[in-house]
Amino acid sequence: MSTDIKKRFNRILSIFIQLQSSRLVTAAALADKHTVSTRTIYRDIQSLIGAGIPIYGEAGSGYAIVSEYRLPMLPFTREEALSFLAAEKLVAKYTDKHLSEQFHSAISKMKASLRSSEKEHLQDAYPSVLIRAERNTFNQALPEGLSILLESIVSRKAVYLTYLKPRSDAADARTIEPVGIFVEGRFWYVMAFCQLRQDYRQFRLDRIQSIRLTNEGFSVQHPELAYFLEQKEEVAKTYITIRVNRSIAHYLHWDRQHYGYLSEQVVGGEVEMHFETTVPEEGFARWFMMFADSAQIIEPIQLRGRIRDLCNDSLKKLGSSTES
Repeated sequence: MSTDIKKRFNRILSIFIQLQSSRLVTAAALADKHTVSTRTIYRDIQSLIGAGIPIYGEAGSGYAIVSEYRLPMLPFTREEALSFLAAEKLVAKYTDKHLSEQFHSAISKMKASLRSSEKEHLQDAYPSVLIRAERNTFNQALPEGLSILLESIVSRKAVYLTYLKPRSDAADARTIEPVGIFVEGRFWYVMAFCQLRQDYRQFRLDRIQSIRLTNEGFSVQHPELAYFLEQKEEVAKTYITIRVNRSIAHYLHWDRQHYGYLSEQVVGGEVEMHFETTVPEEGFARWFMMFADSAQIIEPIQLRGRIRDLCNDSLKKLGSSTES
């Protein structure tokens, strides 16, 4: 089989799999995924139709396979089977208990379809993959929080929750209409329309104290999550440069991504690091305090003042503790 024929065969097979797994797929999306023209996709669709696959739709609107049509599950490659292992461990570590259990159940069903040799490969590789997260960023008292929010988005039903705001001792009750869920830094957030504020707000999932799905439908048609995230990216950011002693610079590698890390370069006996962040005087300043005895702020100057204030406050509290 020639290289061109093999590439076309693999592309048509991939298109067929995507049509089976999606409700509607546009030719433009398929062309973008496979880096070909839409005209090529139209020919591939016609080839599938000619092979007896019941595809409906037309150019410009999208394509789908008749819902009742199913072929037996295609066999997984060894690499695809091994990807289950990483996915299962990541979901177990970075989602809440209920969603993790549901994913484990789904993965078990897929594993059942594997050949014996593939099952052995997975079993042998299992202890070789370890996810070491600093902490679980979910409220352990709410094992179904993420699942309820996902169900809310799919069913377009409002959610009632109690939420503990920063620097607050009592939780507020809110009814929200979730738009989408995303991860930023170390935490999961839900972007939602807050009925109390009559505006869109984001809520950090680990601060949710209780949550339940209501029977109340959404009040309006909400924009997609991407619309709000694009707006967040337009928020003004502060450019920060620090220099850290080379002997401790490698200890910062795990955390620095959460504070807008851009790049680094070695300058003499120090490592100069560059950041962009929206919260320079709070999140970044407090993180910098952890290694401030071995580092210096190059810019901005005002950040030095904030760190100086934090140091003075700490010294005052230490002094009062000694006196008592």
